[in-house]
Amino acid sequence: MTARSALRRYMLVSFLTWLPLGLMAATMVLLMTARGLGLAEVGLSVTVFSVVTATLELPTGGLADVLGRRVVLAVSAAFTVAALALLAVSTTFWMFLISGVLKGVARALSSGPATSWYVDTLHGIEGSDADLKPGLARGGAMESVALCVGVLAGGGLPLLVPAQVIFPLAAPPLVGATAAAVLLVVVVFAMPEPAHARRSLASVLREVPATVGAGIRLAAGAPVLRRMTAAAAASGVVLISIELLTPGRLAELAGTAERGSLAYAVVSALGFAGSAAGSALAPRVARLSGGSAGGAIAGTVLAALSVGALAATAGLGGPAGLVSAGLAYMTLFVGLSVTGLLCLEMTHNAVSAAERTTVTSTSSLSLQAGGVVANLTLGALAGQAGVAVAWIGAALVVLASALLFVRMPAPTGSSRSPAPRARSHSG
Repeated sequence: MTARSALRRYMLVSFLTWLPLGLMAATMVLLMTARGLGLAEVGLSVTVFSVVTATLELPTGGLADVLGRRVVLAVSAAFTVAALALLAVSTTFWMFLISGVLKGVARALSSGPATSWYVDTLHGIEGSDADLKPGLARGGAMESVALCVGVLAGGGLPLLVPAQVIFPLAAPPLVGATAAAVLLVVVVFAMPEPAHARRSLASVLREVPATVGAGIRLAAGAPVLRRMTAAAAASGVVLISIELLTPGRLAELAGTAERGSLAYAVVSALGFAGSAAGSALAPRVARLSGGSAGGAIAGTVLAALSVGALAATAGLGGPAGLVSAGLAYMTLFVGLSVTGLLCLEMTHNAVSAAERTTVTSTSSLSLQAGGVVANLTLGALAGQAGVAVAWIGAALVVLASALLFVRMPAPTGSSRSPAPRARSHSG
């Protein structure tokens, strides 16, 4: 396999991993409410998804480092198929809850293995000094493109589906399940895993906790990784501030919940487009800023200013409010994507292949934890003091996180020195 071939496969898998989530995003809440769930039940279902994802982040990351990237990605795709197919036919709270659990398992399994597969493959082809930024940037851009395409298609699909054939709001998750099935086929046949010895289930179960423990100790003990973990938590705060407060704000601006849903789909698509642009721009921003740490500072400051702009324009109404919200949303995701891509590069440069997915899952877990904190605080703050005040709080958190990249310590060399491997492989 060549570096170009590995990149093409990584980009395809990145696109197909996030396309099903984009397809269901615009109509998921509407589907639940249309089938009788109250907002409290909808919130509980979403919370269950977050809790399951956070709980399984580290174990599934360790599993990928022990068993291999391809098998974990394939299982994730299978769980996504089951979750979205069940979501499409769910009619009770408990069915939606089970779908949320399955989605959480799938999300945790998909966190990290594709990126780790690409990094390991590129290192095998070009050596450990291979430049990761261009490939990671393109993979991140494809994730954002998938979400952008998915949310627009999912938002418009119910208007095109005959109600006599299928409940219109159920069509997007069904199409998402189909996309996940395509991902399963691609992963199985287009992502060759370096050969490794046959493993017994008992040996796998014994090694996963050890791998997870080593990953936690590494993330807590390495200065670079401690900073990356804290930066991920700050990103979680700002992301939840957007997901929690923007839909209601747009519904207020648009006049009705239905128009607000369409407005949210369009604004979300702009955000995903901004994220794709940020991923593509990250290598250039790093060069202009004197390195990855400087680029991460630039992206973080841009994200903070964008959230501040949302707060500053919270009093605008009508078209002006919608346009300002859309522009701020898009700019925010440009900044977050630049920072996220460069943090990903710094993380991968600080770890070995045996620890790679576990440490990536640690960052994802930290992001989820930041989101949980924001979910518990910003909603209440918005209810008491207004949306603008809550957004100002989120902007201050993300702005403060820029200090994490100042005088960034050099990697300790985990990826430069031999490390115990969780599995044997060649190539």
